[in-house]
Amino acid sequence: MGLILMSERELQRIEVLSKVLERRMTVVSAAHVLDMTTRQVQRLLKAFRTEGAAALRHKARGRPSNHRYVAGIGELAVRLVREHYLDFGPT
Repeated sequence: MGLILMSERELQRIEVLSKVLERRMTVVSAAHVLDMTTRQVQRLLKAFRTEGAAALRHKARGRPSNHRYVAGIGELAVRLVREHYLDFGPT
């Protein structure tokens, strides 16, 4: 198994869900700690049992954004501003 990068929030989820699995914490109290509904905690528990810690990692990590600009659009905008709006200040 390789190295898995996780945020502090994801690490906290592992900690809390481990306590639930060890029966040191209830699903309801875990839901309050994680600021989720009990149904969301049950869903995470199911994934955590089957796939381990990697199941709690955000699935879009490492992928490009769906809202990214096409490459080169920034340079085109700067060039157009410099050509047509010489008096346009830095904003």
